Parts: sequence; C-alpha cells; structure tokens
Amino acid sequence: MVDIEKLMAKPGNKFIISEQDTKYTGKYKIEESKEKLKKNIKKLSKIQYTFYADDRYSLLIVLQAMDAAGKDGVIKHVMSGINPQGCRVTSFKAPSKNELDHDFLWRHYKELPERGQIGIFNRSHYENVLVTKVHPQYILGEQIPGIDSIDKVNNQFWEDRYQQINNFEKNLHQNGTIILKFFLNLSKEEQKIRFLDRIEQEDKNWKFSMGDIEERKLWDKYQNAFEQAINKTSTEYAPWYVIPADNKWYTRIAISDIIIDKLKSLNLNIPELPEKEKNDLEKAKQILLSE
Repeated sequence: MVDIEKLMAKPGNKFIISEQDTKYTGKYKIEESKEKLKKNIKKLSKIQYTFYADDRYSLLIVLQAMDAAGKDGVIKHVMSGINPQGCRVTSFKAPSKNELDHDFLWRHYKELPERGQIGIFNRSHYENVLVTKVHPQYILGEQIPGIDSIDKVNNQFWEDRYQQINNFEKNLHQNGTIILKFFLNLSKEEQKIRFLDRIEQEDKNWKFSMGDIEERKLWDKYQNAFEQAINKTSTEYAPWYVIPADNKWYTRIAISDIIIDKLKSLNLNIPELPEKEKNDLEKAKQILLSE
C-alpha cells in the first residue's frame, strides 16, 4: 500500500506545488509494479461487484493534470478489470453554446454516477478554475450578469467560484457520492519527453497538436492555478491527492491503492434477501429441477 497520507493535500495545510517530488515512488520499484497493479485490478474488480450490489454509494473519480500526464493511461490500466456496466468515463472538452447557456456546473451534474456506479471525469468542473484562470477571457463567454469585462474576473470572482465548487461537492457527499480527486503532478521536463515521443512515433501523432506547445508556454500560470485550486478545494469530504506522475507505473499503483482503500472503508455488503424471497428462491429451484 502506498503512503496515502503523504499523497493527500490535507485540508487546512498549505499546499506548495514546487515542493512536490514528481519522481517519488516510495518503497516501490518498477520491477514489481506490473504484479502489484495486476493484484490491484483483481481487488478492484471484486470490490466493484459488492459496491454495485450494496447500492448505497456512488463513486466520482476526478482526474486533472497538465497535458501528457497520463490520465488516459490511468483509466485504461487501473480500471481494466471493472465491469463496464458499472462504470462510465466522461471527458469534458470546451463547452458548447448550449452548455454556456447554463451555469458552469450544469454539464457536470448531468454526468454524475448513480448509486452503485463509478463515474470518472477525465478533466472536470475544475477546468472552470484552471484553464479559465489562465485564460480569463473564456469567462466572458458564460455571459454571467455583471461580468462583462476581464477586469470583473477578479479575486472575488475566483473566491466565489471555489466556494461554488465546494458547495457542489459537499452536496454530492451528503447524498452518498464518494469523491476522489487526483492531480497527476508531471514535471515540465517529463512533459517535453512525452511530447517528443508523440511527435516521433507516427501512431501517436494524433495525440499532439500545436496548441499543446502554446499551452506549455503558460506552464507557470497553470502551476499557480493548480496550486490555488487544490488549496481552496481540498476538503475533508472531497480531498485532493497529488500523485507523482513522472513514472506512469507508480501513478497507476498509487491511484488504484487509494481507490481500493476508500471502497474498503465503506463497509459494503451484498444485500441479504428477506425470508419470503429466500423461500421463493427455493420454490423456483424445485420448479426448475422438476422440469
């Protein structure tokens, strides 16, 4: 098990992104990573069955990161043993005109998992305090009353938006949604290596665009936006976990460990049938055997 406490951005503690080790792997070595992940996939598969049958909670997994940090790889590898009927992945891109005509949380509400289900947000409602923080002109497209110029997108605006997100997540938590938020913390040097890999390998070209280079130029602004968002929204009911992402194999182990640990803590159970229904099962069995 990874050191979960070490990876959590503890509510109330100051999170400083520059102090985080993006290459940290704890006690684990790459040689044992495949076997460890294989075991975690089996554990998660077994727990998911009970989670679905228990039908009291839903699980929302939020993945946020800089480009090329490995969000897609986490979904592909960590969730590979999950029954697709009990899990849905939603990737949020730039909002449509219809989405902009609603409040910024509307399109996220629509994709929330129901009880017994796992929902994965590949990017999420946090884009509204990350990419919009770096590009505040995007806020004007929301046509919020009173916000008619960039100078109105001020510190108070962002404080209000962080609080709106906290209220949103607190409401979900109080109604049975478990929220696990993961920031995949990639170094600028490792991002460069992964971008070059996407350019040099023809079958990965589709993953790269010149827009990635333009956003990379804003690295420091994005790091500041992530730091502020994590400090403002890591709460007891919806904490942030800062996952070192320079080593993909460790990222996957860490996230799978945290998910498994949280689900195990819920005291999940397969529902026990009432006596009458048990008797009906026995009757049904006898009918089938007598055919």
